[in-house]
Amino acid sequence: MIRTIAWREFTRMFLSPLAWVILAVIQVILGWMFLVNIETFYQLQPQLVHLQVQPGVSDLIIAPLFSLAAIMLLMIMPLITMRSLAEEKKNKTIQLLFAAPISITELVLGKFLGLFYFVLIVCSLLMLMPLSLMFGTTLDVGKLLSMFIGMLLLLSSFAAIGLYLSSLTDNQTIAAVSTFGALLMLWIIEWSSNAQALFHYLSLLAHHQPLLAGEFSSADVSYFLLIMLLFIGLTIRQLDGDRLNA
Repeated sequence: MIRTIAWREFTRMFLSPLAWVILAVIQVILGWMFLVNIETFYQLQPQLVHLQVQPGVSDLIIAPLFSLAAIMLLMIMPLITMRSLAEEKKNKTIQLLFAAPISITELVLGKFLGLFYFVLIVCSLLMLMPLSLMFGTTLDVGKLLSMFIGMLLLLSSFAAIGLYLSSLTDNQTIAAVSTFGALLMLWIIEWSSNAQALFHYLSLLAHHQPLLAGEFSSADVSYFLLIMLLFIGLTIRQLDGDRLNA
């Protein structure tokens, strides 16, 4: 049943032009920046040869690309998640889901899995650009894999947060704006020079950057998994309350 709900959620995204337009815009902008990074890399070659430790293709081309992609998708993911439950509430179809022979947990996990399918497509398309470099150079496969896993975990966390905030309202605009605000706050929370250790731990950026650098840490992976579990749990609790009050 979870997979059925997930597939319904996933296919519903592509029934409107929004998902197609988002994917196209992402590919065009990142494709352009990918070419710019390659050009910059070749321009820096004369200076790099004099360095004792030379940064490679992964550091100067791929890492900046993934970093830009993370910022772009922080702004774009709220547009994807805003419909998940807010639209169901607005159209009153949430009542039908409450009356269906499925648990709230199955409903929420199905919704999240549908969003995860979209995230997987975005990350896979993003990986095609770095992989194209394999025809002309040697890539650090371990670092590339770390970047891919880091992006997958980051966007899945975005999806979980957006799903929860979508469950709080029947207005898609409010869901999108509140999700963007929450993601941005978690992104910049450690920017203050007086930031406490707690703020550093809560920061999405602080846990994503090491993965971009190829520093695969169980602490960073656990952070993203905890974010997903927390907001999926909050969504289940919210919908349980909505069903009781319906």
